[in-house]
Amino acid sequence: MKHLYQFCTLLSFFLMSLGFRSYSVLAETQPIKVMTTFYPIYTFTKAVVGNTGDVTMLIGPGMEIHDFEPSTKIMIELEKTDDFIYLDPSMETWVAQLEKSNSSRKTNMIKASGEMILATSQESPEEHQKEEHVHEVDPHLWLSPRRAIQLVENIKDSLVKAHPDLASQFEQNVAQYLKQLKELDEDYQVAFSQAKQKSFVTQHAAFTYLALDYQLQQIAITGISADIEPSAKRLIQLIDYVKKYEIKYIYFEKSASKNLARTLASEANLNIAVLNPLESLTQEEIKKGQDYFSVMRANLKALRLTTDRASKAVEDEKD
Repeated sequence: MKHLYQFCTLLSFFLMSLGFRSYSVLAETQPIKVMTTFYPIYTFTKAVVGNTGDVTMLIGPGMEIHDFEPSTKIMIELEKTDDFIYLDPSMETWVAQLEKSNSSRKTNMIKASGEMILATSQESPEEHQKEEHVHEVDPHLWLSPRRAIQLVENIKDSLVKAHPDLASQFEQNVAQYLKQLKELDEDYQVAFSQAKQKSFVTQHAAFTYLALDYQLQQIAITGISADIEPSAKRLIQLIDYVKKYEIKYIYFEKSASKNLARTLASEANLNIAVLNPLESLTQEEIKKGQDYFSVMRANLKALRLTTDRASKAVEDEKD
């Protein structure tokens, strides 16, 4: 009887130990929940997290990043999230509001820009006629492959710190993605090291870091948009400017209206090309296979329309 009692006691301890171990393994393998803000941060984070967690994106196509207002539902979801990853307060100006709502401090708030130094913005108020927000510093770090590498590294390091048990998986997940980014960076370096024209003219001054990292000059023009034809006065000024510097291309952030393209082509002998600021991708674009790399390579191809052609050094427009 005594032996039977001892056997039962040992069996109970064994079963309890087995149950505890099963619970521990389950807890360690439970997918982490990560909330991100907009497309570049989402895709960079997804590359790090891989299959170790669920990554969601708050701001989809057609939604304004700067003026986004987190709903009560989002704030409740934040409490159930392990990590919240955003670019920088200069981009997601509403993050401070979310941080206040994160009263339990259960969610790890990660700033992808980390300690990166941001340049003074070159954007003009005209670029934000429909917005109340104007950047004081330029947050468009992801538009330079070289800075994108640093953003991915920052995200990975922050997630490793928050989830040390997943460190090796994060490292394995992101290795191939970082290799692709470094190859993209190399392609940009090679293309622009041979540039015959270092200046490019754009309607949206979002490419400051790209210009800095690859020894180009971004020149922003005002009073023109992809949707609306310029006034007669502005068109005359633009024609004079284009002829003076033999400019052949002006870059817009999206395809310009046919009327505008026709007007600029006939009146100023000027072509329009697209430089995509890549703040979002539609589901249709994703289904067609577009991603960060395809868009950045399209941007490179578009820029080479200017940089591969020798012409006069371009200066800013004078007021």
